[in-house]
Amino acid sequence: MAALFNRLSKACLTSTKHNFKISTYARHMSNIPEDTVYGGPKPQNPDKRVTLTTLRAKHRKGEGITMVTAYDYPSAVHLDTAGIDIALVGDSASMVVHGYDTTLPITLEEMLVHCRSVARGAKRPLLVGDLAFGTYESSSQQAVDTAVRVLKEGGMDAIKLEGGAPSRISAAKHIVEAGIAVMGHVGLTPQAISVLGGFRPQGKNVLSAVKVVETALALQEAGCFSVVLECVPAPVAAAATAVLKIPTIGIGAGPFCSGQVLVYHDLLGMMQHPHHAKVTPKFCKQFADVGEVITKALSEYKQEVENRSFPGIMHSPYKINGAEVDGFMKELQKMGLDKAAAAVAEVAENFVGDKN
Repeated sequence: MAALFNRLSKACLTSTKHNFKISTYARHMSNIPEDTVYGGPKPQNPDKRVTLTTLRAKHRKGEGITMVTAYDYPSAVHLDTAGIDIALVGDSASMVVHGYDTTLPITLEEMLVHCRSVARGAKRPLLVGDLAFGTYESSSQQAVDTAVRVLKEGGMDAIKLEGGAPSRISAAKHIVEAGIAVMGHVGLTPQAISVLGGFRPQGKNVLSAVKVVETALALQEAGCFSVVLECVPAPVAAAATAVLKIPTIGIGAGPFCSGQVLVYHDLLGMMQHPHHAKVTPKFCKQFADVGEVITKALSEYKQEVENRSFPGIMHSPYKINGAEVDGFMKELQKMGLDKAAAAVAEVAENFVGDKN
């Protein structure tokens, strides 16, 4: 019996070590800079990676916490390079990436694709993934199962869920008990626009303001490490921030929160399309006019292609030496492709390299 016990213990230990190696490898895979055309981000320094401990230290010191949404590898690299604390893979992708009018249509599978892309590009920020509408409301078990997928398959460090109904508080508590960090979200909760009657600010009367604070407290009690306060009056956000022991992240909630979050495309002024103008909130400061730059660049590209000025010699880097050109033309002539051979002869002078 002792021998059997030892064999089973050894097998379990081997299995545990094996599983640890697999999960560690998978996590590291999501943080290996890719060999891309533009070089990719700098190698990850584990000592500089943002964790919950980092956020708690900033909160304790009164330092502002920065959070920005990201939906793909390039935006994640931008956040990483800028030193943003938290990258939120938000279900706002439904609106700014997929072109819907609300956050409701996006699926868990689509969110996981966005999560994986961001995880490959962001080495420094804490990675938080939104739970998509319809993936956590049925039961606490469904919420835990979805949260587990967001971490295991999406490469996230934490999840965010919306609302403060008892079922949402219970879901947050169960997810935390499952060992997953949770960020709460109160005030305007876009997934609840059916009940709210649209994208409407909250906390504008006594009962609503008290509810915002009470809900934030309940989420803290459930174990959330932070709470997003969206579209509430600044005094209400100040009250919640004062009473909570965890950081508040404001979006359209005034300057008195522990940190702020904005949508990547909004703050960069990335789109001028009427649809995007319709879904861009009025509380957002546009820190750049990237969309205008992109449109201008694309227009110049179109013009240069149409007038045949691009690509020129500078952007035609791959050369063939003179001897190979001669041989190539002879082979074309043998094949009866005289027109092709003539085309080679006409352009070869400017596009032939040396024999090396």
